[in-house]
Amino acid sequence: MSTDFSPFEARIGVRFRDRALLEQAFIHRSYLNENPNITLGHNERLEFLGDAVLELAVTDYLYRSYPKEDEGTLTAYRSALVNAVTIGTVAQELGMNEHLLLSRGEAKDEGRARQVILANTYEAVVGALYLDQGYACARDFITAHLIPRMDGILAENLWLDAKSFFQEKAQEKEGVTPSYNVLAESGPDHNKKFTVGVYIGSEQVAQGNGHSKQEAEQDAARKALAEKRWNVR
Repeated sequence: MSTDFSPFEARIGVRFRDRALLEQAFIHRSYLNENPNITLGHNERLEFLGDAVLELAVTDYLYRSYPKEDEGTLTAYRSALVNAVTIGTVAQELGMNEHLLLSRGEAKDEGRARQVILANTYEAVVGALYLDQGYACARDFITAHLIPRMDGILAENLWLDAKSFFQEKAQEKEGVTPSYNVLAESGPDHNKKFTVGVYIGSEQVAQGNGHSKQEAEQDAARKALAEKRWNVR
């Protein structure tokens, strides 16, 4: 892992006044257990702050951008945008993985746990930006790198609860409530992977994958909606 944050600063177009804030944003709690002489703390307080800044910035953007949508729809939009999968993907694309300061054990894990760590680090960076240069700078960072994901979320209906929507459509069009079965389960306890099939009667419509049964069911439902071409309201 690199502790030279200049490439990251260049990537996001911000030069930190307090470089210690930026470094702290990348320090996972586990790193301190193996490096007790580090004077900086871990990033969880910055993450706490950044989470609030992120929610405000995204909520403000959605409120202004979608004036005809009600509170429930805007909440679903926000949930799809501000979650570990979306934020972790953005963090990965920004190269945050290269700078994470983790214990040797955590550094070996590249699965779901790493995605959550990256999402938390993104929020910590938002908190650090807020403290270092103010709300406008943090908001601009979010607007530049996270907000553009909204177009894809809307185009693919990722903001919908896929299971509920697929059930609604299956009942409406075929008079049947879909069912789900676990087809395969693999991986260690800390990084399980499930494959789930979704069925209408005896017909398997699609299969989905995820790190929990619920995640795999949602993935299967999304694929089933696409298979049936029911994924447009």
